[in-house]
Amino acid sequence: MSDIDHDNHGQSTAAWTGVAILLVASAVMAWAVVVASKTLFIVGAVIAVIGVIAGKVLAMAGFGVDKSVARK
Repeated sequence: MSDIDHDNHGQSTAAWTGVAILLVASAVMAWAVVVASKTLFIVGAVIAVIGVIAGKVLAMAGFGVDKSVARK
């Protein structure tokens, strides 16, 4: 086993927001496959891109896990 403590892994506003948006995007894309809608699938893909961007922007704004604390 490793001596690294992963207590705070992913427990940040940036992570939760990004994952929540990506979860919605995947649900929209899954529904688009069920109803055979190319437009709805593209909307889901756009939502997924927004989720990734939102998570990254929030992390850069200081709402992510502090890497200096996470690596100790």
